[in-house]
Amino acid sequence: MNESYDVSACERCPELVNCRSQIVNGVGNIDASIMFIGEAPGENEDKTGQPFVGRSGSVLDNALKINGLTRSDVRISNCARCRPPENRDPTAEELDNCRSHLEHEVDAVNPDVIVALGKVPSQNLLGRSVAVTKESGRKVNTRIGETPCTVVICVHPAATLYDSSQKDSFKQAIGTAVEMADDSSGQSRLGDF
Repeated sequence: MNESYDVSACERCPELVNCRSQIVNGVGNIDASIMFIGEAPGENEDKTGQPFVGRSGSVLDNALKINGLTRSDVRISNCARCRPPENRDPTAEELDNCRSHLEHEVDAVNPDVIVALGKVPSQNLLGRSVAVTKESGRKVNTRIGETPCTVVICVHPAATLYDSSQKDSFKQAIGTAVEMADDSSGQSRLGDF
């Protein structure tokens, strides 16, 4: 079912339109108190139409499980909804072209906390340069679209696969986000865990 915050057609980035198999919209709970945002779909995501699948997705799934959550408890999306050629980072223009789609989704979800998974989404959401390995776990109050929110900077799940020293930082940032979402309203929106 195509929800109003999903993108069914977009031609704003000709290079991405020519490269993609499909548009990859966010998945998970539209009423989630935690939203995870990555940079853009990769090859596996482009094939399946789901964000964060494959090895990085397994890392994220394990972090959720450790915190008593599943994908259905959270919202997972990307700054750009189409796969860039050869999995390169999306350009500033491509991120700008997709920004309204992301803002509309964030407004619809209205999460208590957003976890920016990696440097590109951290910089895109905060509008500044981010030293993600040094700032991982840092909480920043901002506004995305019409929604005031707290963004937790986090290393990308893939970083933990290539640099085991990033595993603790990743787990701690996810734990921080879960605690913030749990405490934000005085009662858990995440269920008992």
